[in-house]
Amino acid sequence: MRPRLRDEPHRSATPLELFFDLCFVVAVAQAAGNLHHDVSEGHLGHAVISYLMVFFAIWWSWMNFTWFASAYDTDDDVYRITTLVQIAGALIIAAGVPRAFTDGDFTVITYGYVVMRLAAVVHWTRAAAGDPEHRSAARRYAIGVTVVQIGWLLRLTLPDEWGIASFVLLALADLLVPAVAERPGMTPWHPRHITERYGLFTLIVLGEAVLSISLAIQTGLDAGAHGLWSLAAAGAVIVFAIWWLYFDRPVEAPDRLPYSLVWGYGHYLIFAAVAAVGAGLVVVADHERHIAHISEVTAGYAVAVPVAVYLLTVWVLHVRLQQRGAVVVAFPVVALLALLAPLGPAPVALLALLLFALVTLTVLLRRRDVLPTSAPEADPA
Repeated sequence: MRPRLRDEPHRSATPLELFFDLCFVVAVAQAAGNLHHDVSEGHLGHAVISYLMVFFAIWWSWMNFTWFASAYDTDDDVYRITTLVQIAGALIIAAGVPRAFTDGDFTVITYGYVVMRLAAVVHWTRAAAGDPEHRSAARRYAIGVTVVQIGWLLRLTLPDEWGIASFVLLALADLLVPAVAERPGMTPWHPRHITERYGLFTLIVLGEAVLSISLAIQTGLDAGAHGLWSLAAAGAVIVFAIWWLYFDRPVEAPDRLPYSLVWGYGHYLIFAAVAAVGAGLVVVADHERHIAHISEVTAGYAVAVPVAVYLLTVWVLHVRLQQRGAVVVAFPVVALLALLAPLGPAPVALLALLLFALVTLTVLLRRRDVLPTSAPEADPA
């Protein structure tokens, strides 16, 4: 298994990578659907904790394959088969999501997670054999992933009261593996390719949010709740604005280790927040139909909190590094106002208005930045 070139031109996502992403839609849909159900039933603490834990398994499995494929996608038969095993692990994770939410039983998710991660060990072992320059990093990955997976399996034998603490400990151990493994020399992942892959997964999560909202509105209209049209319009504006703000300006994954880890890890909050926005809008639809066991304020916060998390994370990872002036200030200000929106009337409509205003500001300031540099030079004659 030979490494890819970091400066390879025209590097783009492969059909296998796109298939890999699409199979994760099932897991994301399960996580968002169960989050919506728990919040609508009023089990807020349980909903948030379960969602964050489940989404970590989804995101971390996806992320590790993505960075490995960016460095070592040889597309040979062994690579394809090993990746298909990882996809099977993702489907097992998806199958275990409902039980994790309802019973706190992470057994099935753990099995799927371990299947994915041990398949990743096969990838890293092949990379160690075929890439002498990065052999030390590949071996560290293989050893580190294996040790942590043993920990995840042993966690299943622990008493229930140790569940959250052991999860946090092992999640931190998983997060440390790349930081330790890449120290001898970064593996040759492709910055522009990584940026494209993260953008594609953002689109997939957004698509899942759109589907959830559409099905909720359809169900409500079929039940005679014709007042949901205004919610549908506001929800569409929110989702469109989320897309616009992420893809407003071209970005590229940082190519230095500390910053690349912050950028890559920070997207956990972006992906989880986007999926949670979709779940929150479905919660609001339930409240409008009087089938949710929560107040209007709580339903509003089901959308406002993930919107604020999304804005603050995009601000930290993208906006602060690329832009100056009013936009840099506007993102955290709008995030704060979003958290206040549920205290007033029509919180979803107000959130849509805030995001529309933020998009408008970014467009106007981008034009101001671009027009002077794109103006034709004066004719010296």
